[in-house]
Amino acid sequence: MKMATFCEVLGQLYQKVLGGAPLDGAVQDYAFYLNPAFSDPLCSISPTFEWSSSEHVQGNRKPSSVKLTAIPDMPVFVESRARVSSAREMILLQLTVMKTIITRTASLHPDSHAKEKYREIIQMLLQSAEIDSKMICMFQNPDKLLSHMASQCLALLLYFQLREKIPLSNSWITFCRKTLSEYPETDAVIHCLWTLTAVIKEIFKDTYPQKAEILEQFLTPFDTTLEVFYSSILSQHCENYQDSSKIINSLIYLLELLELLVASRSFQELHLKSQRIVFLKPCILSVLAWPVQAFVKRKLIIFIKKCLIQKVGEDLCRGPVPASVAPDSLLDMDTLALAEAVLHAVHLGLLKKFSVPGKRSCFGGDEVQPGLGRTSGPDLVILRAASLLTVKSLELKFQNSTSANEMRADLQRFMSKLLAFLKPQLQPGLQEHNPCEWLSRVFIEQDDDMLEAAKASLGIYLKLTRVCDANEHGTQEKETWTRHTHENGYNPHCVFLFFSRSIGFDCTVLLDFLISSETCFLEYFVRYLKLLQKDWDNFFAVCKFFDASECHSQVPSWIQDRSTKLTAPHCLSASQSHSRASSSEVLRPADDSPEPLAQAVTTHTRTHPSWASRSLVAYDNSDDSEAESTDQYLAHSKQTSLPQEAVKKIQDLTGRSRDANGRSLETQSKLLVLKESDTPSSLDCVLEVGTFYRIARCFEELQHAIYRLQKRNLFPYNPAALLRLLKHIEDMYNKM
Repeated sequence: MKMATFCEVLGQLYQKVLGGAPLDGAVQDYAFYLNPAFSDPLCSISPTFEWSSSEHVQGNRKPSSVKLTAIPDMPVFVESRARVSSAREMILLQLTVMKTIITRTASLHPDSHAKEKYREIIQMLLQSAEIDSKMICMFQNPDKLLSHMASQCLALLLYFQLREKIPLSNSWITFCRKTLSEYPETDAVIHCLWTLTAVIKEIFKDTYPQKAEILEQFLTPFDTTLEVFYSSILSQHCENYQDSSKIINSLIYLLELLELLVASRSFQELHLKSQRIVFLKPCILSVLAWPVQAFVKRKLIIFIKKCLIQKVGEDLCRGPVPASVAPDSLLDMDTLALAEAVLHAVHLGLLKKFSVPGKRSCFGGDEVQPGLGRTSGPDLVILRAASLLTVKSLELKFQNSTSANEMRADLQRFMSKLLAFLKPQLQPGLQEHNPCEWLSRVFIEQDDDMLEAAKASLGIYLKLTRVCDANEHGTQEKETWTRHTHENGYNPHCVFLFFSRSIGFDCTVLLDFLISSETCFLEYFVRYLKLLQKDWDNFFAVCKFFDASECHSQVPSWIQDRSTKLTAPHCLSASQSHSRASSSEVLRPADDSPEPLAQAVTTHTRTHPSWASRSLVAYDNSDDSEAESTDQYLAHSKQTSLPQEAVKKIQDLTGRSRDANGRSLETQSKLLVLKESDTPSSLDCVLEVGTFYRIARCFEELQHAIYRLQKRNLFPYNPAALLRLLKHIEDMYNKM
């Protein structure tokens, strides 16, 4: 039979299957046209491509029921297929039609009669033509496109067998075991890994309810073999290979497979070693020190990060995991083991081995095309992942620790290593007096990672606070403990204030985070609000330091000169790590006696009697809300005691813009008020509308917004508990 006839039949078959049309011919005839022909046992393509009787299926039966029919409006590419003279393109056309038929068997579009005919064709190929063996044979073909198409077809054939409850062929199981066990002697390992990965992806994408059973049936024959291959490839050394591309490609495919294996734990507890191998044998961390390309390290460190925060495979599974699926009882224990391995690697100098090149990170590589230029700056992907790895690993370890001294020592050791790793990479550098800034600086472009790191940092603080409160009761011990939180960059109030400042204290951003399910902000925010109720005084103290630092950096020099003799009050002495190199803490005279925290709060409250009268207002719509907010702001501005000419002079010197009414646009969000007095004990600089006020105002507006949405049944969940927390914060604020 001539090749042109085959091409024409396959073209018409492709058009029918693509449209979901039923097939009229016999199943054996269609299987005949889809069966690839080779001229020798090594699967070399026949140059003449003439079919002999040995290539027929079902007892050498020649096709008779498949008739050529004219197809109106046939696309040009199908007509050109009929004139093709290349045996290679004929094989590619057969594989394409075969892929389409298998895909249609799982589709909802074709009618049941057509789908049944498609199933029968594939079953005939599997039974009579040993099609899977031919696909495996084509892996060795030097034609990359042909071998890749064979891998795709084989993956779909394997998934078809799993769905139809057909036992996997011995040829595939034997090939896979032999290939993985004999690495690195064989070159077919990439095709083997890719096929395994493709089959698991098909299982994840499908809506078939018995995913767990299919996964177990597919993975069980290779469970031990995958463990052997994992140990074998990680015992290699990249520098020992003249052609490192082989091991790099194998690593990439292995990482994809490992991610799917870890993600499969969400379906059912299958108790397979291959699903836990990353946790039980975390030697894959050694790849981070290998002399490999940066994209390999990025892929690996992001994978480890997802394992620690238990978000592996979130973008791979279609639909939620059924509620009836029991959680993996070993997952928490395995995650802790991985966290301890990460901390051990950091202790041995893992962060120092990271290469963070100061050039643009490009999709698909690190090189920039000529003429486009380069942008300086570190690889933020590496910085973010390394930071989150360290902080999350500490949190997981501390959850299972009870010794306060051990936890403090670990925290200081690892956080000092992390801060030392980050400081040279961030330009401008971190503030010496405020190392808590690192989190918002590193994660500014990645909201989900920022909130994961903030939640982990908060978890560390809460755990240490519980342990320290149980063992230490003295004022000096508590001040030392508070200073420790600032020096090591995990004070929760500083972290939250830096985050709030990065979003401009905008309640709409917080509302977006609360509504979205893409981040852990809801969990983090609720835990922080609960802490804020108990730690109000420390929060207020940190706000004052933020204001003092901001005042020193923004007011004119003639004001800064007057403040050089001032130091921080005693209520902030526990946070003095925020003010080491600064003489700008313009909160009280240096020769004053220490001021108790309660007195400082009372003094600050007396300065602002108008705050106590603020209350929630129920708005009918957002326009009313904006009008009310503007009126309240103007009324509040009129109550300030600062001479207008002093304000004008400050605004002119700092170069702030003004709106049509002559008011400073900067002032609308951050009003600097200078209070003058002749007595030496007066405050030289007070941010009346400073950080404390802006946070309280942000919480108030957020409460209004949530309440309005809840009233109209537009909030995605019940926010009653969240509203109670915000209301309690408002009550505490109004009492000051």
